Formats: sequence, C-alpha cells, structure tokens
Amino acid sequence: VNCLRLACAPAVNRRFQVKQTLVEPRLADEHASWSEQGLTEVPKLAHDLHEYETALIPHGLHVVGEPVSADARADMIETARDAMVEAGIDLDAPDQADVLTRLDENLAKDHELPALLHALDGGYIRPVSGGDIVRSPDVVPTGRNIHGFDPFRLPSAFAVQDGTQQAERLLKRLIADNGTMPKTVAMVLWGTDNLKSEGAPIAQALALIGAKPRFDSFGRLAGADLLPLEELGRARVDVVMTLSGIFRDLLPLQTKLLAEASLAAALADHEPLEQNPIRAHALAYAAEHGCDVETAALRVFSNADGAYGANVNLLIDSGAWDNEDELAEAFTARKGFAYGVNGKPVRQSAMLHSILKDVDAAYQNVESVELGVTSIDQYFDTLGGISRAIKKAGGKDAGVYVSDQTSGKGKVRTLGEQVALESRTRALNPKFYEPLLDNGFEGVRAIESHVTNTLGWSATTGQVAPWVYQNLAETFVLDPDMRRRMAELNPKSSAKLAGRLIEARDRAFWQPDDETWDALCAATEELEDRVEGIAVGEAA
Repeated sequence: VNCLRLACAPAVNRRFQVKQTLVEPRLADEHASWSEQGLTEVPKLAHDLHEYETALIPHGLHVVGEPVSADARADMIETARDAMVEAGIDLDAPDQADVLTRLDENLAKDHELPALLHALDGGYIRPVSGGDIVRSPDVVPTGRNIHGFDPFRLPSAFAVQDGTQQAERLLKRLIADNGTMPKTVAMVLWGTDNLKSEGAPIAQALALIGAKPRFDSFGRLAGADLLPLEELGRARVDVVMTLSGIFRDLLPLQTKLLAEASLAAALADHEPLEQNPIRAHALAYAAEHGCDVETAALRVFSNADGAYGANVNLLIDSGAWDNEDELAEAFTARKGFAYGVNGKPVRQSAMLHSILKDVDAAYQNVESVELGVTSIDQYFDTLGGISRAIKKAGGKDAGVYVSDQTSGKGKVRTLGEQVALESRTRALNPKFYEPLLDNGFEGVRAIESHVTNTLGWSATTGQVAPWVYQNLAETFVLDPDMRRRMAELNPKSSAKLAGRLIEARDRAFWQPDDETWDALCAATEELEDRVEGIAVGEAA
C-alpha cells in the first residue's frame, strides 16, 4: 500500500512525441460552462484534488518472501494510524499502544517462506482471520493459515450498524442525483468482500430492504425479521441481489437469509404498496405470469451449482462479441438461477430479465485497497454485466455506483467517477506503474489488465471518459522510451495493451485525432513486430 501524496503530479510532467504537449490530468472539462467566479466549481475541484492526493494505491505486486520496503512500510503505518484515529481508537490505550510497532516489525521480516517450508515439512501453521491490513493490522504477520468466519454469526453486530450507515449513504447519493427515492436497486455481493468486512454488504442489502438478521438464544443466525415502517422511517427498497459463486458456496445461510428478507417484505399485506415496492412488484409479477407470490418474490440470483462468473469478462478478453446485447445475454444466462428460502437454485432467467426493467441503480462495494474496479475483470463481469443486462431488459437508464470502503467512512461514487479516480491515481500515476514495471514481465501484464478492464467498463456501462484512453495511449504507447521499455519486459502484453486502445477506438469508445491515430497505429505495428521477432526498423 502506498499513500498517494501528490495528486498525479509526476504524471503531468511527462512529455510525449505526438504533440509535444503535457499530459493533462483532465480534472475539469475544457468545454464546461462555469458559473461566474466559479463559486461552485472551484470548491469541487479542490475537493477532487484532495481526494486524489489521499487515495490509497498498491505499491507494486506482492512477491512471496520479499519484506515490505522501508518507504512502503512508513506509508502503510501512517495510513493505518489515520484509519485507527478516524475509527475513534485510542492509540495510547494499553491494548493499542504497540499495534503499529508490531505492524512495522512484522512487515519488515519475511514470514512467508519459512512458514511455507514448515508447512511442507508437515508442521503446524498458526491460523489468523483474513482481512485488509489498513483496517485490520492484526492480520499480519503473513504466512499463516487463513480462516474466514463463523457462518452462524455473519453479519456481525458491527457489520449491521456499518451496513445501515452505508445503505443510507447510498440512498442519499441516489436521491441527490435523481431527485427521488429509488424503488429498485440491483446489488452485487461477493463472498470475499463479506468475509473481510464481517458481512457488511449483506447488512447493506438487509438495511435497504428494511430488515435485520435474527439470532437464536445461542447467538446463531436463524433468519430475517422485517423492521416496521415506522422504525425504518422510509419506504423499503426492492433489492435484486446477484451473488458470486464463492458467496453461494461459502455462505448458504446468508443466501437463505436474504431470500427470507425479500419474501417477508413481499408478504407484508398490512403495508401500503407505495411504501413497499417489493410487495408491489411481486404482486404485479404474480398477476402477469400466473405464479404465486413466493415465486414472484425471488430476488437472490447466482450461477447454477458448480458454475462461476458471468462470462462477460471472457467475451471482452477474447474480443469475441459484436454488440453489447451479447454481453447482457451472457450475464442473464449465467446468473439467471434464483435461490429461495430453501437454498436450492431454480432457473429463472425470464424473471431476472423482468425484474431488471424496474432497476433504478446498480451497486457494489469495493472493500480492499489492493484491488480497484480496473484491477481485475471480475468487477465489470458482475457489476458491469448486470448494468448491461438492465439496458437489454429495456429498463431505465440506471446509474452504476460503487461504494469505496477502503478508507474512512466510505464514499459512494458513480462508476465513471471511480474509473476516473483510479485512472488518475493508479494507471496514469508513476507512483503506481513504476513499482509494477520493477516487477518486470508480470508488472507489464498487470498494466495491460488495467487497460483491458477499462475497456470492459466502456463495453458494459459506457461510463469511461474518452480522455482516459487518450492519456493511456500517451503514457504507455506513444512515448517511445516507455514503449521500448515495456516491450523489452513483456512484448506480448505490450502489444495487447496497444491493441486494446485500437479496439476502443474501433468500438467508438474514444475518437483520437488523425495525428494521434496514425502514431498509435504505427506504434502498435512496431509492438506486434517485436512479438513476431522482427527487429524495430527491419523490413518484414
């Protein structure tokens, strides 16, 4: 983890051959119409700069057996200290005084290879719960067996409290953006995110519905109870939940919990329909399709048993798709299995398609600083996939939102805002990509993945600003020194990165000017020649 201190300032100083102009961070649209004296726009710009300055980013790839460097440790410890202070933890308390000292000592030493060798010798490896270092410093030292959770106590009491706050933060943002309370929200739930946060995303879904977990006299999870509307203080939200395959496998009790909460809301016949869209939508679906309310109230969807992912990411990676509807159809086909209170999957692709027509917003949490929405393809596979499925269903122009839980109290952003933030603080920031390049072959592949995943977001949501592709091209392809450097480390990934930028233009995700386009095509041909073993400048 590295704390970004200068909001992409190093990236602004790089010059490129194409136009011999500086790469602009594009913090404000040059064609935007500002109010007189910029009384609204300038404070927002200052706020954005502060956000970029304090964003947390990984410091290169993790290498087994390599301790964290002194500089990276200092940044990580300072970040953990800030997180603890913001959480109200007294660092002078007897049980907290040595936390940061132990963190520094553990990060400075290699615990992984000795533990691996000890495990191969049949030795005992001490267990520890998984989690994020910044929020849970006790997860270090690494090199220990990881245990995840007690399935009977998820979500925890803290997660219920935190999840309720996060749900209200989401509703506040949606009301601010749209002027009205959302009736239906599509939410993506991952197993790993819930393990790291003691079930906070699960608690968010329950809070939106207006429900809470019920525990028996032994403290074990026993089901879901509805909160009375008077206590809830607002209308319920109809939440359609798509689970990762890992969630389905690891959390069967929680899968039933969410299904029970939705069913209880659909059966609440004493509540006015305008305050309970779950019941209103279930009754309408039952009347239209001639099914019972229990079937019409199914809101938890995932893969069939033994299947994982939506395959949207595979289509994007291979380039084997002609239009966005193919991506939506892949998502619905793969994620169209409904899980009810009995926990058994039943194919309900048509029902999922019907429910998605009413969705006002799609939403997912980002729980770890190690991974952003452009770091891995699973984010656009799930959140992007359901966004494209909503459009295919003929529904509203639903917004796509991400709740960044990596620092502080969390912040809800649009997908476009999140991609812009990660582009500026990660992919286009030397503090991010230089440590990756230090990792050689695999580091270049990681940079290429960021570009591919950015294209995935364009394909599934259309919410990537064109300047992102322009700056990616200028940083990694059009700069001859960087192009040569990356090609020497990993020629195949370098050529693939350039090819993604060509594909982005061909699919109308950005429109470079003629000079930039010609330079990009020439650079791409050069990189492809390297892959084929043709020396630069050598005739084919």
